[in-house]
Amino acid sequence: MSINLQTPIDYLKGVGPNRADLLKKELGIHTYQDLINLFPNRYLDRTQYYKIHQLQRNTAEVQVIGEIISIKEVAQSRSAGRGKRLVATFKDDTGIMELVWFRGHKWIRESLKLHKPYVVFGKINWFQGVFSMPHPDMELLEEHQKHIRSAMQPIYPSTEKLTNKGISNRVIIKIMQQLFLETQGRFQETLSDKLISELKLLAKSEAVFNIHFPKNQALLARAQFRLKFEELFYIQLQLILKNLIHKSKIKGLPFTQVGTYFNTFYNEHLPFELTQAQKRVLKEIRQDLGSNAQMNRLLQGDVGSGKTIVAFMSMLMALDNGFQACLMAPTEILSVQHYTGLLELSNKLNISIKLLTGSSNTSERKEIHKSLENGELDILIGTHALLEDRVKFKHLGLAIIDEQHRFGVEQRSKLWHKGPVTSSQNKTDLGVIPPHILVMTATPIPRTLAMSVYGDLDISVIDELPPGRQAIKTVHRYDKNRLKVFRFIRDEIEKGRQIYIVYPLIQESEKMDYKDLMDGYESIVRDFPPPKYQISIVHGKMKPADKDYEMQRFIRGETNIMVATTVIEVGVNVPNASVMIIESAERFGLSQLHQLRGRVGRGAEQSYCILMTSHKLSNDSKIRLDTMCSTNDGFEIAEVDLKLRGPGDLMGTQQSGVLNLKIADLIKDKDILQSARYYAKNVLQNDPTLKHPENKAILNTYQQLGKYKNIWNYIS
Repeated sequence: MSINLQTPIDYLKGVGPNRADLLKKELGIHTYQDLINLFPNRYLDRTQYYKIHQLQRNTAEVQVIGEIISIKEVAQSRSAGRGKRLVATFKDDTGIMELVWFRGHKWIRESLKLHKPYVVFGKINWFQGVFSMPHPDMELLEEHQKHIRSAMQPIYPSTEKLTNKGISNRVIIKIMQQLFLETQGRFQETLSDKLISELKLLAKSEAVFNIHFPKNQALLARAQFRLKFEELFYIQLQLILKNLIHKSKIKGLPFTQVGTYFNTFYNEHLPFELTQAQKRVLKEIRQDLGSNAQMNRLLQGDVGSGKTIVAFMSMLMALDNGFQACLMAPTEILSVQHYTGLLELSNKLNISIKLLTGSSNTSERKEIHKSLENGELDILIGTHALLEDRVKFKHLGLAIIDEQHRFGVEQRSKLWHKGPVTSSQNKTDLGVIPPHILVMTATPIPRTLAMSVYGDLDISVIDELPPGRQAIKTVHRYDKNRLKVFRFIRDEIEKGRQIYIVYPLIQESEKMDYKDLMDGYESIVRDFPPPKYQISIVHGKMKPADKDYEMQRFIRGETNIMVATTVIEVGVNVPNASVMIIESAERFGLSQLHQLRGRVGRGAEQSYCILMTSHKLSNDSKIRLDTMCSTNDGFEIAEVDLKLRGPGDLMGTQQSGVLNLKIADLIKDKDILQSARYYAKNVLQNDPTLKHPENKAILNTYQQLGKYKNIWNYIS
C-alpha cells in the first residue's frame, strides 16, 4: 500500500489540530513529507544510565532511572525573579535529586505520576548540596522500553514556543516514531541502482531510518552522506537540465565571423597585452556566439582584472556580424565611467556610441531613440533607462549587464525582449530572438555558491591581474594611530597622489558611536585646510548632478581627498588615487571592504588600504580585518565571507530558494557538492531526457520535485 507523503500532518496519530497548528507555524511542517525532512541537529548517546551517586559536578547531559516521591511548589528568591518553581524529589536506590520546572506547572503537575519508574534525561546542576535537573525529558520506563530504540537519540530543531506548549524533543521523537510505524519505514528509491552501487550508498529506506534513529555512528555517517548527496544531486540536475533546455530551445543570433572591427582593434589599438585568462575567456565567449544557442554566460573577475576590455571586444564581435550591443550598469557614476572608457576605444574604430541615463535630456533621448531604431547607433551604454519601453533597437545582438546582482530577474528579462523581431517561419514564444547575454560581476563568488546558484549559467573566470599592477598593501590601524595616518596622507599628497576616506554612515545614529560622515568631513577639513588642500564630498543623499560634479573634480585631480560613503564602492576608476582609508572598518562586510579597496591600485604606483577601527572588535570583525590584511585574492576572501555569513546572506533573498537546503551545507559539504555535480552531468550526458529504464527512479523523483518543490515524495 502506498502512502502519499503529501498527507497533511493533522492526520498523523498523536498530532491533532492544535499540535499541527504549532508545527506548521513554528517549524513549517505541513505534511508527512515535511516531518521526514525535519532532520536532527545532533545526537545524544542514550546507551548509558547513571545512578544518582555517580553524578559529577559538571553540566553534562545524563540519563537516570528512578521514581518521583514528592512534588511541591517553591517561591523564587528575589534575585531569581518573582514567581514559583515546581520541584519534584526524584529517588533511586543510591540517593535523591530534584527535578525542577520554572513554567508550565499546571499541565506538568497533572501529568506526573508518583512512585512509578521513570527515565529522566537532561543537564544536571549542583546547588546547595543537591543535584537538580531543570526541565528534564521524561518518559515512563515501561514506555521507554517499548519504543523504536536507537543507541543515539536525535535532538530536533525546536523553538521556545513549542517547548512552552509541551512539544518537547521527546514528543517530536514520538510523532516521528508514529510516522515510521504508519509507513512501515518503506521509502521509494530516488536514485538509480548504478549510482547506488558506484558510490556504495545506503538504500533510501535505510538512510531515512538511520538519520532519525541511527543504530551506530558508522550508519549515521553513511545515512548523512546519502541524503546530502541526493539533495545536492537534484539541485545540480535541475540547474544543468535548465541550461541544456535553454540551449536546445532558445536559438541565438549566429555570429558567424570575427571580422574587421575585432581584428583591427586587436592588432592595432589594443592598449595592453591581454592576460592568458582574458584570452581564455574571449575564446569561451566566441564559441558561445558562434553556436546556434543563445549565450547565457557569467563573467567573474576580481576588481581591476580587465573585464571591461573583454566586454568591449565581445561587442566588436556583435558589430562584425551586423548587430548592435548595449551595456547596462547599476549606477549613473559607473555607466558614465564605462562610457568614457569605451568612447576613447570606439573613436579609433569610427564606432557610434552613446550614453543613456536618468540625467539624459529630452533632445539627447530623442536622438538616441531615432539612431537606435534606424541602426545608426552601434553601442548604447546606460543605467535602468535602457529598459524603458521607448528604447527600441534595430538589431540588438549582445546585452552586457554589469554587477548583475543589483538587477532583478524581471529587469534582466526586459532586455531579452529587445532582440530582433523574428520572421513568421522562425517564431519563438517571445516573438523576438533574444540577444546574447553576458553578465559581469567584480564580486567573486565562491565556487560552491557559483555551482549552486548560477549552475544554470556557463561561468568564465578572469583569475589574473594585468601585468604591471602592484598588489595593494593593506593594514589595520586603531583610532589612537590617527595622527600617524594623517601624516602618511600628507606625504602621499606631497607625491601628487589622491586619497579616498570612506565612512559607513551619513548621519549620526544615537545607537551607534561610529564615525559619522559629516563629523568626519569637518575634522578632515580642520587637519587639511584650504587653500593648500582641496576636498570633495560624495554621499547617497546628494542630487545626482552635485554628486557627479564632485566626482568629476576628483577625477580631474582638482581635489586631493574624496570623503565619501559607499556610493564609490563600484567601478569608479581614478588611476592617481593610491590610498583608501576605511573608517569604522568593522562595520563593513568582507566583500564590501574588498570592493572599496579595489578603488585604488588602478595605476602603476604602490597603493595602500588602511582599515581604521576602535579597540572593541568582535571575533568575526577580527577575522574580516585579518583576512583583508593577509590576502588580495577576491576568491579567497569570498570563501571566508561564505563561512562567516552563510550562503543565504551572501546571495540575498533573490537566490535563497535555490539554497533552501534541508540537510546539506554548502560550506562543510563542498566535496559532496562537487561529486553531485559530476554525477548529475554524467547522467545527463548519457541520457539527456532521463528516458533509459535505469534512470526511471531519477526521472520520477525529478518530476515530483517540480510538482512539490521537495525531493522526497512518496512511500512505496
